[in-house]
Amino acid sequence: MRTLLTALISCLMLIGCNIKQQNNENKDSERAEILFHTTMGDFKMALFNETPLHRDAYLLLTKCGYFDSLLFHRVINNFVVQGGDPNSKFAREGDFLGEGEAFRIPAEIRFPQLYHKRGMVNAARMGDDENPKRESCALQFAIMTCGPLSEERIKKGQQRIHAGTDSTVNLSSEMIETYKNIGGSPHLDAQYTIFAEIVEGMDVVDKIQKVSVDENDRPITDVRIIKASVVKE
Repeated sequence: MRTLLTALISCLMLIGCNIKQQNNENKDSERAEILFHTTMGDFKMALFNETPLHRDAYLLLTKCGYFDSLLFHRVINNFVVQGGDPNSKFAREGDFLGEGEAFRIPAEIRFPQLYHKRGMVNAARMGDDENPKRESCALQFAIMTCGPLSEERIKKGQQRIHAGTDSTVNLSSEMIETYKNIGGSPHLDAQYTIFAEIVEGMDVVDKIQKVSVDENDRPITDVRIIKASVVKE
C-alpha cells in the first residue's frame, strides 16, 4: 500500500507545475465529481478548480481505487465526518486511526472565496507546530456537518480565526448570515484548504455523523467506503 501511495504522490508532484499553470484556464470550467458508495448510502463530491493540486490528487487517487474499502474513522456529530486514512482498510476494533499522515500537498487556501459552510470538504492536516506551511494531508478529507450557528458560536469562531491568523482575517456579513442560517465551522476558515463540496447525498452524510462512536470518535460499527468513482471529469 505504501509503495503505491508513494508512486501516486510522486506522480502528482511531478505534474504540479503544469497544474498550477493551468489553474486560470480551468477556473471557470465544469467541476469534476466523485461518487462515494458507502455502507450507509451514496453521496457526491464536486471538486473546486480553484484548488488544482487537490483536485488532481483526488481524481488520481479515486481512479487508482485508493478510497475503496476505507473507513470513516473520525465522526463528530454536528461537526465533521472524516475519512481517507490508509490504515483504516484493515483496521481492527480499538485501533487508533487518523494520525501520522506522511504525504502532503501544498496549501491552496482560497479564503474568502471558499469558507467552511456546511457541506464543504477540507483536507485534514497536522497542526501548525509540526506543519507551519499548513500543507494538507494528501489522503484524508473532512466534511463539514455542523448546522445553523448561534451568534455566540460565530463570535467564538471569529476569535479562533484571529488567533490563527494574527487578526488579519475577518468574516464578512454574508459569511455570518450563511453560518447563522446554514451552518458550518468558521473557526477553521483561512487555515485549512477547502477543495470540494457535497452536491448530492448530504442526507447520507448526516446519517453517518449521527452514528455511535468510541472515545476516539471512531464509529463503533464500521462505516465504510465501498467504492469511489469519478463520474464527471
